[in-house]
Amino acid sequence: MESQLVVLLPLAVVWLAAGWLADRLPRAEHARGLRRQVGRVLALTVIGLVLTATVLVVGLSGGGSSPADRAAAGLGLAVPPALAVAACTVRRVRRLWAGAGAVAAAPRTPAPHGLRAAAAHPLIGLPVQLTGLAILPALVATLAPDLLTGADATGPAITVGALGVVAIGVRHALRHNRLVERATPPAPAASARPAGALHV
Repeated sequence: MESQLVVLLPLAVVWLAAGWLADRLPRAEHARGLRRQVGRVLALTVIGLVLTATVLVVGLSGGGSSPADRAAAGLGLAVPPALAVAACTVRRVRRLWAGAGAVAAAPRTPAPHGLRAAAAHPLIGLPVQLTGLAILPALVATLAPDLLTGADATGPAITVGALGVVAIGVRHALRHNRLVERATPPAPAASARPAGALHV
């Protein structure tokens, strides 16, 4: 059981650290700092994907008795959000990293609202955070095997997990919409009096 924890714990640490950093991206005030943070998120995300894929491949090809096999069996919940990270998040983070690099020539250049809004997009932070959270049940099951077993524990655990996912998603959507409104230029004010006839 401890050997299984050795496999799952680094995965959880990498994904949770990436989710924490991704959540802080829209708070960056300067373009250079935003680019540096985006680079860290990109590196941790790629590392997390490689480690997760390695554990799953080794687990699927094994006989079911090794630590990697048991760890892979507990990663079922993490597979869908990890696929979303590979399909959507990595591409968005790379574009954000390039966009921040284009305006980060001076150290104190403010981060544009458009870049901050892109950093707050739900497809950047949400899949990464959900992947990290989806590994936690496997960790709990490893540390306390009897805690999540039985009907008395399964129902509340599913309810709490679903409510947590909804709350995280709503928070990301609200923050993204707020930053998009800041990035949108105000509409030109209409003239108070109608235009008269054109005189030559």
